[in-house]
Amino acid sequence: MIGEPVEVTKQETTILLLCSDSNLRLVMQEVLENKGYVVLPASDLSRAVDWLSRCKPDLLLVRPYLSGISGYEAALYLRTKCHGIRIMMVSGFLQDDRLQYQWSLQGIEVFPKPFTGEEFLQRVANVLAGPTPVPTEVTASSRAIP
Repeated sequence: MIGEPVEVTKQETTILLLCSDSNLRLVMQEVLENKGYVVLPASDLSRAVDWLSRCKPDLLLVRPYLSGISGYEAALYLRTKCHGIRIMMVSGFLQDDRLQYQWSLQGIEVFPKPFTGEEFLQRVANVLAGPTPVPTEVTASSRAIP
């Protein structure tokens, strides 16, 4: 149930969903939970950090635009709190190949919209099954983010 405390066991695949758009967050959460994933919803960076203090998710799903911080900076910062986490950026605004390349250097999988529910679930499964990404350099994660 949404909003209730979640207890995570090691056998469950856990996804931290960082999205400030409440409607989109609820839709993605429902799609993922219907597939059997445990979803930790976060509307902002502080809620995501709170989740990371209680568990280590397998995947961070993040949107590029959040309240007060970019999704890219948030992802790099959260990686410092949870080393080895896989990261997938979901966006309908990433048409710039240079941005996608920069993010891929940081080990961030970029998944552009539009997509179907099945395509979304397949990409999530592929990212989870793939190797743990190793960023080539860390830029924003060394900054102190409140």
